[in-house]
Order: sequence, then structure tokens, then C-alpha cells
Amino acid sequence: MSSQTSERVLRAATSRWRPIGARLDRSAGSVFILPAVLVILGFSIFPLLASLYVSLSRLSFSEGGVDLKFVGLDNYAKLIVGVDQTHFLGVVGPITPVSIAVLAAAYGLLALLLYRYITGPNRTAGGLVGRVVTVVIAGALLWLIANTILTSGRPGTLVVTIVYVGVDVAVQYLLGLGLALLVVQHLPGRRFFRVVFLLPMMITPVGVAYLFQMLTDTSKGPLYPLWARFGLTDVSWVTNPWGARLAVMIGDVWQWTPFIFIILLAAIETLPHELVEAAVVDGASRWNVFWRITFPQILPATTTVVLIRLIEGFKIIDLPNVLTNGGPGTATESLTLHAYTIWRALDIGGSAAVAYMLLLLVTFVSVTYVNLFRRRVAALT
Repeated sequence: MSSQTSERVLRAATSRWRPIGARLDRSAGSVFILPAVLVILGFSIFPLLASLYVSLSRLSFSEGGVDLKFVGLDNYAKLIVGVDQTHFLGVVGPITPVSIAVLAAAYGLLALLLYRYITGPNRTAGGLVGRVVTVVIAGALLWLIANTILTSGRPGTLVVTIVYVGVDVAVQYLLGLGLALLVVQHLPGRRFFRVVFLLPMMITPVGVAYLFQMLTDTSKGPLYPLWARFGLTDVSWVTNPWGARLAVMIGDVWQWTPFIFIILLAAIETLPHELVEAAVVDGASRWNVFWRITFPQILPATTTVVLIRLIEGFKIIDLPNVLTNGGPGTATESLTLHAYTIWRALDIGGSAAVAYMLLLLVTFVSVTYVNLFRRRVAALT
């Protein structure tokens, strides 16, 4: 009887603890992931919310502490309609035939994309609202770009940043794709050039900025004999707005083209050779092989690497800061450098507002880019 009693007690205890063990097993995943969630909340979400509050406040230093006064949207209003409007948005010039033609073509393209979605089979109410908002914001940005760059106006840091990102990423992708297609050919020395093409990416952005500062100095430096040979010793690149912007963009293209090059090279080298060989046997030209086979196969890698460069390109600060110090005036000043400049002037709330405007711009461009190419990539894959 004692043994049977002990067995019953043991079974009762086991049955009582089994639900607890099952619950622990189900919550084990949450327990293990909790530290990572706390780290993300502590180092990402909290600073984001704290900086948002700072952007809605005016922070001033006083004896014995810091005064933080809530001012609402005053810091943002200062950028859009206030004293910093010309710094942030620039100066709009009178319209010209060129600006009218560019805007007409751009608005026509936006209207065509919206019309195709409205008449398509996959339209939804939420998708329509999102696309209308996207078209309105894109139209406003295009209007600002056209009327500050293609007129006698002056672009602000918002437009300068968009120009940096648009030109740099486009040129970097074309150069990176061309170099990747070149080194996969059976050419002598291709292994050597694979390493050489990666060297710019190994230099820090500040080092690249100082390097191009020496190269663009026409009064001295390693390229002085070349400038003297062509009579350019009296030319100063940094005193001309577009010359200074061009110097910044060339430095950024030189540094980050290898990043796109190595990603696209890896994507091209993983392509099945049977498809290319079959197309060549069927008489396809090199262009047809690239456009019909190679490019669709590397499109997923292309969309990913371009998205990464878009996000990173908006954060450019080292080159314009070291190479031109944002000058002449604010001609080469990016949004990140703008935020840093007014932060040094102890306008902490204004600096946070500029940073949040940059965050909104990056989010808008990234989401638009992903939505534009997501279905095309899914259809090809």
C-alpha cells in the first residue's frame, strides 16, 4: 500500500508540474529574445523619442543645469516659413522655359503612374491614398528642385542633399555595373583590378575628403603641374557653387562605387552560365544577353544595394565639411551638415528638427523606392 500511495503522489505531482513546464517551454522564445528587445528599446527607440521631444522644445543652458521649454512646431516652422527658410529650402527664382519643360515632363510621368495604378486590377483604397500622398509630396519636391536649380534661385540644404543622393547613386551604380561586367570578362590582369577597384572603400570618408582637398587645390599639391599645364592655377573650384558641389560628388562617387561594384560582381558571378551560353548559341547579341538575362537576374541585388546607398547617401557629411566647409556660403551643405552646424551654435532644438526632417525625407524616398520596384522584382524572381 505504501508503494502504491507513493506512486499516486508522484503521478499527482508530475501532472501538477506538467502545465507549468509547458508554459515555460512556450515562453522560452520570448525570454531569450527579451534582452535584444530591451537593447533595441534602450539604444534606438528611446533616443528617437527623446530627440523628437527635443525637436519640439527650445533647449538652453543656464547656470546649474539645462532649461527645456516646449515650443511645439516652432522649430519646424522656422525651417519652412521662418528665419531658416532660405537656408533649408533655398531661394526660388523666376520660372524659365527649361524649368517649365522639366516640371511638365515630371508631372506627366507622375500622372501616368497614378493613372496606371487606378486603372489596374490590384488597386486598393489604402494604396490609392498612399500614392496620392506620394505624388503630392514628390510634386512639391520636384517644384522646389526645378525652381531653385533651373532658375536664378539658390538651392537650400534640402535640395543640395537630394542632388547629392540622386546624382551620386546613379553614377555609382552605372560605374559599379560597368566595372563588374568588365572584370568578369576573360581579360588579362582582371584579378589585379578586382583588388584595385576596392581600395577607395578602405579609406575613411575624412581621409577621402582631405585627399580631394589636396587634389582640387590648384595653387599647390600633387596635381599642380597638371593645373599649370592647362592654365588653371588661378581657378578656385571651391568659390564656385557648382564647382564645389561637383568636387564633393566626385569624391563620394570615387569612394562608394567599389561597394556597388563588389555586390554586383558577386551577383553576376553566381548566374548560371548555361543561360548565357544558350543565348549566344541562338545568336543573341551582347546587349540582348545583358538586357534579357543578366540584368533581370541581378535585379534583386540591384534593388538592395541601391536602397542601401540611398539611405547612406542622405547622411553625407564628411566630404562637404572637410572639403568645402559647406561653402561657398551654404552651397555644398547637406542636411546632416546643416544639423551639425546649428548644433554647434547651441540651437539643439533646431538641430533635432533638421534631423527629423531628414528622417522623414529618407523614409519617404525609401518607402517609395521599395513600393516602386517590389512587384517588378517579385515578377522576375
